[in-house]
Amino acid sequence: ETGSEDIDILPSGLAFISSGLKYPGLKSFAVDKPGEIFLMDLNEDNPRAVELRISRGFDLASFNPHGISTYVD
Repeated sequence: ETGSEDIDILPSGLAFISSGLKYPGLKSFAVDKPGEIFLMDLNEDNPRAVELRISRGFDLASFNPHGISTYVD
């Protein structure tokens, strides 16, 4: 419902999606909801985005993802 801000697709077909960007002047449909990171396996017949759990100790309340990138070693 907040839309995705960015997506990065690995060669394996896994897609990481950042969502929930709040920016001055940009309409937000979920003002009190923190940002999220989703994972989607594009190899599946019916891929769906699954929210990833963020580690304890992370300040989730102020999480406002703008972009996403991955590093493959």
